[in-house]
Amino acid sequence: MHAETMSTDRKAAALAAFKDLARDPGVPKPDPILVVDDVVRRFGGLTAVDVGHVEIQRGSITALIGPNGAGKTTFFNQLTGFDTADSGTWTFNGRSMNGVPAHKVARRGMVRTFQLTKALSRLTVMENMRLGAQQQKGENFWRALVPRVWRAQEDEITERAEELLARFKLDAKRDDFAGSLSGGQRKLLEMARALMVNPELVMLDEPMAGVNPALTQSLLGHVKDLREQGMTVLFVEHDMDMVRDISDWVIVMAQGAVIAEGPPATIMSDDRVIDAYLGAHHDAPLSEGELEEQLQQAEAALEAEIEEETQK
Repeated sequence: MHAETMSTDRKAAALAAFKDLARDPGVPKPDPILVVDDVVRRFGGLTAVDVGHVEIQRGSITALIGPNGAGKTTFFNQLTGFDTADSGTWTFNGRSMNGVPAHKVARRGMVRTFQLTKALSRLTVMENMRLGAQQQKGENFWRALVPRVWRAQEDEITERAEELLARFKLDAKRDDFAGSLSGGQRKLLEMARALMVNPELVMLDEPMAGVNPALTQSLLGHVKDLREQGMTVLFVEHDMDMVRDISDWVIVMAQGAVIAEGPPATIMSDDRVIDAYLGAHHDAPLSEGELEEQLQQAEAALEAEIEEETQK
């Protein structure tokens, strides 16, 4: 099957899965790979995440959007083992992921990238890639003493790394230090390194943040390509043009909770989303009574200020 035909089929399959779904928060999906229930994360008196129920459809590209401070990255951190939720449950491929540490989450096929890239600057690009591989035999002290035990696996890891670096057009940089890469190249390296474990679900935290326009289209193409390779993608993003371009479905968070879901073409016209981004009644004209009340409040504030000045 030609790549272009496969791409069309994957996209069509993803869109078909969402056809006729309700636009309600937590709407059930036909074949969810990730199911989240009642996840809460508090920091002191602040509730950063309070997600009742959400499902991520297998084989799709789902965008997670919301105003700054909506809890998107904190939510990512709970699901991927980089932080511990106060309560709640979530399953990946039907297996409970509560309390599973980050490296084991990745081993089970659920990987993530970060808003600020985590490339190890003093290692080469190739060394960064090799670090992304899981369960390396040579990491065991006793096995490391017997090269024939781990050398074949290391050759396989290097071969996969070479393939991925070529795909992400970083092969010419394989021996350069990761610290010498541009911001966009680091994003590419982080995405390539995440794929070293052959994941089923890839979670991208603001993949376009800090990327220069020349690399933006390349990154967009790579995100779409993840779905064509049979992976599921969940990504956080602020750029709505990008969301409309590549996502099959959009989930909206505000104040820690999921407030709306829907297709990218219509989600930004949803009243709940408009209110979350711009504040309720942002575009409603003031009534005469509301206008009069605002004028009275302004006059009272001005009088109080004048009186305070005269008493000094």
